[in-house]
Amino acid sequence: MKSYILFTLFFVTLSLNVMAQGPPDPPTDPGDVPIDGGLSFLVAGGIAYGAYQYKKRKQDKDKS
Repeated sequence: MKSYILFTLFFVTLSLNVMAQGPPDPPTDPGDVPIDGGLSFLVAGGIAYGAYQYKKRKQDKDKS
């Protein structure tokens, strides 16, 4: 029983020292959000992949 009480007291006093993180700072200007966010890289990659597939199909069609 003594060990249970000591164990409980240890964790209760340990939890008193824990501090939570405060709330984040509000944004200064909500209009400064970037819309792109890497979307241009995805579009460029899609165009490059489409050009590759087009070229590949054209070569396969010419061979047969």
